[in-house]
Amino acid sequence: MSSAKPSDVKQTASLAIDAAGLRFQNPVLLASGTAGYGRELAGVMDLDRLGGLVTKAVSVEPRNGNPAPRVAEFPGGMLNAIGLANPGLDAVRRDALPWLAGHLHEARVLVNVVGNTTDDFVAVVSGLAEVPGFSAYELNVSCPNVKCGGMEFGADRGILGELVAAVRRATKKPIFVKLSPTLTDIGETANAAVGAGADGITVVNTIPGLIIDTETRTPALGFGTGGVSGAAILPIGVLATYRVAKAVSVPIIGVGGVARPDDVVQYLLAGASLVAVGTAALKDPRVPERLVRGLAEWCDRHGVGSLTDIIGGVRA
Repeated sequence: MSSAKPSDVKQTASLAIDAAGLRFQNPVLLASGTAGYGRELAGVMDLDRLGGLVTKAVSVEPRNGNPAPRVAEFPGGMLNAIGLANPGLDAVRRDALPWLAGHLHEARVLVNVVGNTTDDFVAVVSGLAEVPGFSAYELNVSCPNVKCGGMEFGADRGILGELVAAVRRATKKPIFVKLSPTLTDIGETANAAVGAGADGITVVNTIPGLIIDTETRTPALGFGTGGVSGAAILPIGVLATYRVAKAVSVPIIGVGGVARPDDVVQYLLAGASLVAVGTAALKDPRVPERLVRGLAEWCDRHGVGSLTDIIGGVRA
C-alpha cells in the first residue's frame, strides 16, 4: 500500500479536447505557415506531444511565393509575405502526408487549403481524399499576402457559402474555415460558413501591415505589404474568438499572438476549443511543448479538472 498522503498526490488535469468529431490530446496546435509539413520541425520539437499541427498551404499547382525579403521583425511581432509558397498538391500527396502518417501517432493533422477559385479548393480536397496522414481541412479564405483569391472569398458571405458548400460535397472530413480579423462582422461571416457546412472556424489570420525601411525609404518586404503576426495581435484574436463563439456553436481554433500558457487560457475562456501558436514557435521551437506543460500547471493551480470546463467561461 502506498504511504503517500492524499495531499502529497499531485492532481493532473485532463487536457484532452473533443472538437469536430475528433479527439485532441491537448488544445495546442502549430499554426499553418509556421509548421511546414511537420518534417521540417521533427528535429527540433516532439510533434507528438502537441494536440496537432496545421500544415502549410496546399494549392493545386506549386507556388513560388513572393519575392524576398519575405519576413521583417518589429517590436510587437513580425510582418510576413510568404505568398502561400508550396510544392503543390501532387508533392504533398506523394511525400508530405505519407511522412506524417508514418511519424505522428497522437497529434492530429489539419491540411490548410488555398486556391484562386472554388474549383481549386475542391480539386485539392478531392485530390487528397484517399491519402492517409491527416484528420481535417482548414480552408484559407483570408490570406492578405496574395494578389488573387484569399481575401475575396472571406469578404463576401455569398461566395464564401458557395465555396464551403462545394468543399462539403467533396469530403466527409471536418472542415475549418479560417477568417480575417478585418471583416466588418466576423460573427455573421462565421455563421454563413457554418450554414454552408463548415464544422469549425479558425480566427484569426494575419492583419495587413506595412514596414518601411527608413534608410532606403522602401518597404521592408519584397512584396511591399505583409501580414502582421505575433504579440501585437493577441487581443484582436481573442476578441474575434469571443465574437465568433457568440455567433456559432461549432469548435473554434484561436490563433494570433500566442506565446504563454496564459495566452492559451485567454483563447479558451473566449470560446476557443483549440489554440494555434505560430510566430512564437518560429522564434523558439521549445515554446509549444512549454505551453502544454504550462496549461497543466495552470489547471492544477486553479483546481480545474478538465480544460473543457473553462471553454467559453469568460465572466463578461
